[in-house]
Amino acid sequence: MNISQAAQLTGLTSKAIRFYENRGLFTPPPRTLNGYRDYHTQHIEELTLIKQAKAAGFSLEECRELVGLYHNPQRRSADIKAKTLEKIDQLTQQLEEITQMRERLIQLAAHCPGDEGAECPIISGWTKGCHTGNP
Repeated sequence: MNISQAAQLTGLTSKAIRFYENRGLFTPPPRTLNGYRDYHTQHIEELTLIKQAKAAGFSLEECRELVGLYHNPQRRSADIKAKTLEKIDQLTQQLEEITQMRERLIQLAAHCPGDEGAECPIISGWTKGCHTGNP
């Protein structure tokens, strides 16, 4: 099948498929005599795995590892579970950091009059201490 058909089956764009191929995230498809990529079921499965892993927050390198595990008949589900639990921990930490950023912004916005005046506690709060003489 051609790249448009692969894109339709996976829900990815043709551009994303080419990007993933250029990054070596999945098995390169063979080329037809006229030079077009020829995608097979294996490619659709790999691309779908990448799409789902990306949607779950995995990086491109982590997706490459997951595709490698997909092809490894010696893989252990414990390895995949460990990667998943590690990703959960990373996402939990990111969520906590984002929550702290959000709370800080709420506090800054609450102290800003939001009027036509130039005085803004948001800007002055961010620049406090920058005149300490340190470069």
